[in-house]
Amino acid sequence: MISAYRNRRAARNAKKIKKPVDVEVAVTVPELFRCPISLELMKDPVTLATGITYDRENVERWIYEDGNNTCPVTGVVLTSLEPVPNHMIRRRIQDWCVENKSYGFDRIPTPRAPTSSSQVSQILSKIVAMRNKGNADGVMELVVKIKDLMKESERTKRCIVSNGSGQVLTETFEAFSYNENQENFSVLEEILSLLTLILPSDPETKSGLGSNRSLHTIVKILKLGSLSGRRNAVLVLKELLSTDQTKLEQFAEVEGSIEALAKLIKNPIDATTTNASLLAIYHLVTPSTSVNQKETLITTFLETGLTEKLIEMLVDCTKGVCEKALGVLDGLCSIDKGLEKAYTNALTVPVLVKKLLRVSDVATEFSVSNLWRLSKYAKSVGDEESVAIEALQVGGFQKLLLLLQVGSSLKTKEQASDLLKDWNLQRGRVECIESMDFKNLKRPF
Repeated sequence: MISAYRNRRAARNAKKIKKPVDVEVAVTVPELFRCPISLELMKDPVTLATGITYDRENVERWIYEDGNNTCPVTGVVLTSLEPVPNHMIRRRIQDWCVENKSYGFDRIPTPRAPTSSSQVSQILSKIVAMRNKGNADGVMELVVKIKDLMKESERTKRCIVSNGSGQVLTETFEAFSYNENQENFSVLEEILSLLTLILPSDPETKSGLGSNRSLHTIVKILKLGSLSGRRNAVLVLKELLSTDQTKLEQFAEVEGSIEALAKLIKNPIDATTTNASLLAIYHLVTPSTSVNQKETLITTFLETGLTEKLIEMLVDCTKGVCEKALGVLDGLCSIDKGLEKAYTNALTVPVLVKKLLRVSDVATEFSVSNLWRLSKYAKSVGDEESVAIEALQVGGFQKLLLLLQVGSSLKTKEQASDLLKDWNLQRGRVECIESMDFKNLKRPF
């Protein structure tokens, strides 16, 4: 049952193990000392409820990261997911390593006991006490301590999250937001850094950051914080804006919030920040809000020059960035002002056609939607030929024909069919196929 998993794990471990140089190993690691998952010498043996002993790192990955609730060897559903340290086996392994030191086996160190719920509760209580005293340095020290603990293992992370860390941290963030001096600003950035680790695992924490005061502080960090502070602020925003329409509206009302997000696209920090910023913007420009509010938001983004930057990014970017950038562009093009910006950019149509069938199904659907919007806009301004001619010159007609054959959503098929009807009228005037766009496709057209 776990053979495939175990083989993959063993292969990864084989690359990490440093074998003794110029030593002919004449001993074999006893089967009892080997982890059934990795087949490697156990460093921190723990026993599950079924009585089978594993190395802690491997079995916790099996349980917490891979989401299994069964014993890897027996397949029996576990009555408890908490592994128990096997001190007897660990001491025997240590003794065996000492006896075989001449063969290159170093004594494994005694592992530190995993973080307990009581330890987490004590740290959180200290944070509350320090917060009530206004002691920013004390809070900072404790927040850093929790961050270090979370890096230990997935089990420790789950322990920290399940003991109410999110609520304590969001309350502390709001408390220090009322006095944003330099000392407090640093601890606010540190708390945000920790919340980026907690939020994906604890959705309830999002509600704690929904206050107007907290959102104002996040925007301030987005504008004036350090590079890491701005990065963490947008990672938190991505989580907040993805599920709560109310927070979308509250954030949009904060002065300078839209410009701060657009700046992260125009002056990128790293790929993670760019992806998070694009996703946050996407939620803002495609909300189920009133037409007037949506138009106001999009207009503000347009005034920052976001359209031009997105099209420039699309010329050469990763799959993730491409999908999100096309999604944001589709949102911007949902109003006439956004269509005008895209329509007047010479790169728009060629770039959109290039992305058809080249990146992913998501990118293709957004590209078709954008081309369809632009085509309708060109008709409305009395220039219905321009988009068609540009698209035909870079092989757009053949790509849409192929798209109808390989399959797509109903909406995308309808838009593609509309475009083909319009473009077909111009095929006699100009047409050019870029064969390089089709060389990797498995189906002929």
